[in-house]
Amino acid sequence: MPYTDLFLDFDDTLYDTHGNAVLALAIVYEHYHLSDYFDRIEDFTVPYWRTNEQLWAQYAAGEIDRPYLILERFRRPLSLGRGLDPTPELCLEISDFFLDRCCEQTLIIPGAHELLRYLRQRGYRIHMTSNGFHEVQYKKLARVAMTDYFDTIILSEDAGHNKPSREFFDYAFRRSGADPASTIMIGDNLMTDINGARLAGLPQIWFNPSRKPLADFPVTHVVATLAEIQKIL
Repeated sequence: MPYTDLFLDFDDTLYDTHGNAVLALAIVYEHYHLSDYFDRIEDFTVPYWRTNEQLWAQYAAGEIDRPYLILERFRRPLSLGRGLDPTPELCLEISDFFLDRCCEQTLIIPGAHELLRYLRQRGYRIHMTSNGFHEVQYKKLARVAMTDYFDTIILSEDAGHNKPSREFFDYAFRRSGADPASTIMIGDNLMTDINGARLAGLPQIWFNPSRKPLADFPVTHVVATLAEIQKIL
């Protein structure tokens, strides 16, 4: 059966989440005068990225909740600053400021709009599937003018479960009305997007621009650019 529905990840598949966060962190560093506590910006940002990756993996696995992630991803790197007391109030204030600055940035993955227009012209129903936070994702979608490409926006906070859980994908099917027999998943995260879809019985397109090592499980398609997806769909 040909594909009719696409489950499409957003962060770092269409929207350059990492690049935009790099810009936002630089604004945070300047706005909060963190140079008073760190010798270099990297002394703050490198621990931030390491912590952020760990926490998002735990969040996807259901091991921690959103409030813990929001607090800890700033508390841990800030605690390394000389003489800096990262109180919960300060960490949450910085988190809110950071997320607002992220939503103002407009970097997207090369070819994102071209791919979305192509998929629309081909008649696919497109469903955004994301673990991102509800209020943040809608702001980012609007900022980069992508909202109208999607038939359905499916977020883990609405589902009550995160990718890669089967419960998330079951919710996505109910919410979108997509038939698993004619649906394919597209995303950059090997575990949450690709393995989650595989365990839900879906074929997958792994967007792997950095050419990470292949998985130890079968992946239907692997592409290094979004343009390559047009050769598959």
